[in-house]
Amino acid sequence: MSKKLDDNSDLKQIGKKRDVKRKTLPALAMAGPVSLWMILFVTIPMLFIIYISFMSRGVFGDVVYKFSGESYQTLMDATYFKVILKSLRVAVFTTVLCLLVGYPFAYYIARKPKETAAKLIMLIMIPFWTNSLMRLNSWLLVFQTNGPVNSFLQWTGMTDGPITFVYTDGLVVLGMITNMLPFAVLPMYSSIEKLNKSFLEASADLGANGATTFRKITLPLTFPGIFSSIILVFIPTLGIYTVSDMLGGGKVLYIGNIIKNQFGSIRNWPLGAALSVLLIVITMLLIFLYTRFASIEDMEVV
Repeated sequence: MSKKLDDNSDLKQIGKKRDVKRKTLPALAMAGPVSLWMILFVTIPMLFIIYISFMSRGVFGDVVYKFSGESYQTLMDATYFKVILKSLRVAVFTTVLCLLVGYPFAYYIARKPKETAAKLIMLIMIPFWTNSLMRLNSWLLVFQTNGPVNSFLQWTGMTDGPITFVYTDGLVVLGMITNMLPFAVLPMYSSIEKLNKSFLEASADLGANGATTFRKITLPLTFPGIFSSIILVFIPTLGIYTVSDMLGGGKVLYIGNIIKNQFGSIRNWPLGAALSVLLIVITMLLIFLYTRFASIEDMEVV
């Protein structure tokens, strides 16, 4: 009798092991490649950048593997500190303008029928099917001293002579806004499109006007999409350097340009890594804030 019980328990254990294998293997097959990719191409390079940031620069631009906090001290230098603050201001300004322009556009698209909305979304994406260098060069051609904009301003008598638009912060910001606008529109469109219309109808039935409904119903319930847009616009704007290189002509410097120069022509990898760590910290902070506000989708409207 005891032998039969032992045999039954062994069979149960074997069955449990098989069930575990059946559940574990598909999970590993799905998550394994992604996890391996993230470890090899995200986690390890990020840890290496953090490690390099605490090293020092050699005489000939090589990395001296000796612990030093000099790179982080250099970030507090007046020159670099001003560039960092300027980059943060430009990133905030670009993000705010993308939200102010993108939210009404996303709301307009979300209120349209699905077929019309799909066509409007396509119009947003079409410019990104062209080469980015062509788009940036087109801004230079439009705003050059003898370009269409200056010609129009002089023809209408609004200016006596050509205005210098190229290689200025204003043109760089314009290029960033046009580059980042789709990344602001799409998350907000997705959030607005999922908005339950019964809430809006209930608000109207209770006598709330359009402004009150938008402030107390639409805006809070679509805040996750707004916050996603902030992350998708702010972080790339803070680190991008191609737009400022092209439209700034080397005269407009942001964090991304300095990082590129430190890893390239200047060959000060520890300082470039320290600046990169600064961007990583800002990114992690925004992701942390996003996770804290992620539950806002489930909040009650009061």
